[in-house]
Amino acid sequence: MEESKVRFAVVGVGNLLLKDEGIGVHIAHALQQIDIPYNVKIIDGGTSLDLPDCLENVDKLIIIDAVKTGGQPGTIYRFHPYDMDIESEGIISLHELGLAQSLKMMRLIGNEPKETVIIGIEPKEIDWGTELSAELQQKIPEIINIVLGEISPQLPD
Repeated sequence: MEESKVRFAVVGVGNLLLKDEGIGVHIAHALQQIDIPYNVKIIDGGTSLDLPDCLENVDKLIIIDAVKTGGQPGTIYRFHPYDMDIESEGIISLHELGLAQSLKMMRLIGNEPKETVIIGIEPKEIDWGTELSAELQQKIPEIINIVLGEISPQLPD
């Protein structure tokens, strides 16, 4: 395997100006402070999900986002894009439409990762402000460990 080939990409999405809605970006920033192997690309996706342009040569894509299901604030979900159903009342990523369109575009141009995993976190507060709620702030170490677990078992020796 080429050392320059990116095998994993972690994209944190959300709006940092809307409290818990920015959890994905907060996690991306935290991951950027950790010594992660060369083959993992960490991306602050903000509110733009223009994934096809920045994700070439990715085997596994991990997206971190706030999701609303009506569960307890801070609940962490793991699911795949095919689990998202815009017509249902189930799991709803706050960026679901943009995410679905970006993944479809990647498939159409032949740049789809072999696997895409979404780590969703139930928000408590989506209102003006830059601080996470206490419930989500406490979950940051656990979310980081989950993301690292998605990568670690598959890292090459």
